[in-house]
Amino acid sequence: MTVSRAPESPTVRTFEATVAAVDGREVELEETYFYPEGGGQPADRGTIDGIELETVQKRDDTVVHALETEPTLERGEHVECVVDDTFRTYCMRAHTASHVVYGAARRLYDDLGYAGFDINAEKVRVDLTTDEPIDDEGLVELGRRSNRAVWDARPVSWERLPAAEARGLENIAFNEKTEEGAMATDDASTSEQVRVVTIGAATVGADEDGEAWDVAACGGTHVENTHQIGPIEVLDRSNPGEGVTRVEFAVGPTAIDHAASVQANAREASQLGGVPVAELPSFVARLQDERETYEAELERLEGEVVTTRLAEFSTVDRDGATWAIGSVDGLDSNVVGDAARDVVSEDGAGSDVVAAVITDQPPSLVVASTGDVDAGAVIDDVTDSFGGGGGGRSTLAQGGGFDCDADDLVSYLRDR
Repeated sequence: MTVSRAPESPTVRTFEATVAAVDGREVELEETYFYPEGGGQPADRGTIDGIELETVQKRDDTVVHALETEPTLERGEHVECVVDDTFRTYCMRAHTASHVVYGAARRLYDDLGYAGFDINAEKVRVDLTTDEPIDDEGLVELGRRSNRAVWDARPVSWERLPAAEARGLENIAFNEKTEEGAMATDDASTSEQVRVVTIGAATVGADEDGEAWDVAACGGTHVENTHQIGPIEVLDRSNPGEGVTRVEFAVGPTAIDHAASVQANAREASQLGGVPVAELPSFVARLQDERETYEAELERLEGEVVTTRLAEFSTVDRDGATWAIGSVDGLDSNVVGDAARDVVSEDGAGSDVVAAVITDQPPSLVVASTGDVDAGAVIDDVTDSFGGGGGGRSTLAQGGGFDCDADDLVSYLRDR
């Protein structure tokens, strides 16, 4: 059995090891400081005997190193191993940041649960279960509190405890499915051990009660103090499942670039609007109110124009009813329907039926009626002759998808 020593000694970057087994491109070492993929943390990058690692996996209680090319190594041979410093450091910062974010969420939401996390090269996600959804205000506050915990320079430590003792720790985040690397068997005992990572009280400005920021069963690699994480930039949230909120954040260059992009966009919007950045929310709110006012006025005016256009349709008399028939270009059928209902009149002052052909390709048809002529029956008649579909009530009906030109449909309605 080979256990990675990376979680206990995360700062080791070079080491010598003895080859325990070789199978094609897969190499087992008698001891290793490479971190195997697991618990949401990706496998380390690096080299063994100068050959690049493709991946590192835990298999049957043994750490297996898959190389990009097949090595010429034999069992018992000593090899030089190098852990990629940039990627390991990023993973240490990102993993510890996930604990910081969870600690911040615990202070914002009751009955908080941990449902897993994942690190990729650009961002990190933490899945949380909460009784209430995390809104925009909560997301901002989550980022603020997380970065305050970084600024407070809280110490990070780890130790292995008996499982029963670990489970009894107050507020511990304990998820065996997502943190299998935290579970281990002590060399001197067959009792189950749990690796517990603690982000303690602040070095300066501790919480009033001096409590730890976060305590979690975790098998990952971590920095020794939160100040080593650097800025945490909360990016977005989503809901991958019922009762679960996924919070995405970034550390390192991605976080810095995102923050700079947000600032640049805010300043550009400030210049375009002619207001200070701090006044952008109220400025946008005013614009939204004005837009809604203008849209309502535009809709009213458009309705008047369409009503006037339909009232100008030429008419035909059929079976004691006056039909106004014509075409309009590229209008919404609902707008045309509202205008058509304004044109028909039960008191005989207007047309009894308005049949408006909308000149799309294929054309559509809106029929409004006082009720003496069944508008739905007119649509049925047209679909029987030209295909398509539609329906409605006796006073208003719509149809579309007809296999004809708009002019042919107007002619048919006039001559039917």
